[in-house]
Amino acid sequence: MNRRLRLGMVGGGQGAFIGAVHRLAARLDDRYELVAAALSGDPGRAAASAAELRLPRSYSDYREMARQESARPDGIDVVAIVTPNHLHAPVATAFLEAGIHVICDKPLALTLAEGEALAALAKRQQRLFAVTHTYSGYPMVRHARALVAAGELGELRYVQVEYLQDWLAEPLEASGNRQAAWRTDPARSGQAGCLGDIGTHAWQLAAFVSGQLPETLSAELHTFVPGRRVDDHVQVWMRYSNGARGALVASQVASGEENRLVLRIYGSRASLVFSQEEPNQLWFTPLAGQAQRLTRGRSLSPAATHATRVPAGHPEGYLEAFAQLYTDAALRIHAMQAGVPPPTETDDLPCVGEGVNGMRFIEAVLDSHRAGGAWIPL
Repeated sequence: MNRRLRLGMVGGGQGAFIGAVHRLAARLDDRYELVAAALSGDPGRAAASAAELRLPRSYSDYREMARQESARPDGIDVVAIVTPNHLHAPVATAFLEAGIHVICDKPLALTLAEGEALAALAKRQQRLFAVTHTYSGYPMVRHARALVAAGELGELRYVQVEYLQDWLAEPLEASGNRQAAWRTDPARSGQAGCLGDIGTHAWQLAAFVSGQLPETLSAELHTFVPGRRVDDHVQVWMRYSNGARGALVASQVASGEENRLVLRIYGSRASLVFSQEEPNQLWFTPLAGQAQRLTRGRSLSPAATHATRVPAGHPEGYLEAFAQLYTDAALRIHAMQAGVPPPTETDDLPCVGEGVNGMRFIEAVLDSHRAGGAWIPL
């Protein structure tokens, strides 16, 4: 087995949620060692956060981190970016320019132009740029993608995806909740609130499994909580080039919902349904046939097998899906370092191109909403 990759991290200090998830995911398959980080822009908080994690090297300035790590013989191979959205593009730019691979949270940037610039830079630098669309790491999502690609559903007719939460049903941003504060602040989250936070996950999941992107969309954004400066609910109609139709709903004010991400795809021969809250199963129903409950560990497509760690009946979930992205990224980076083609098993890793598609989706939704729901080409 190749050596562990030396991992750096920007963001994710004390009190952060997603930084801890990234660290657990990176270690799960034992392919990384976290050796350096800029866990906060505040020097004291950065040092305290690094001390808790027993990190060898701590920084408070990501630019200085990129410069120093690129100059060290034992410098980091790859950096994980787990900051609020407004820092994704500048941090990624600094590390790509330093010749360091990138694993970045979504959305890719604040604007489509920023995202396209990052894609171009990653290509020039010949560096991996992975985007952590977590749900594409689930074995049964990868099995669903393989079923669609193999033609098991027939011709695509209707794609329906919903991502429903209730955690922002009240004005948490006014109560000192740090996660709510930055996610509802346009300066840090961008113009898209719920749209950028979970709407992009729903969009990516639908495209990932169906293998298609819509040609046009019509959208409406809404803000239910008084005084909130970004959307907390979005609904989108979609039209595909083959005549298929689609619908996407994302809401963070859906009272009673926890993390309900559900994808339904209907074809001329069969349909499939995946629910993120029950990730070890996939429902496949042939036209006029019986519904089949396919389970992780017994769905033997190469894509599902590659993303499976334990025998059937032992549940795998969110952290394992996240870890799969880190594992696929490690396999690709090792291949790049060795000058050989990446393993075909890593073809399902979401990279910067999917990040750009997400930014294009955000801007099209914003444009459609401003135009009263007009149909906007993608």
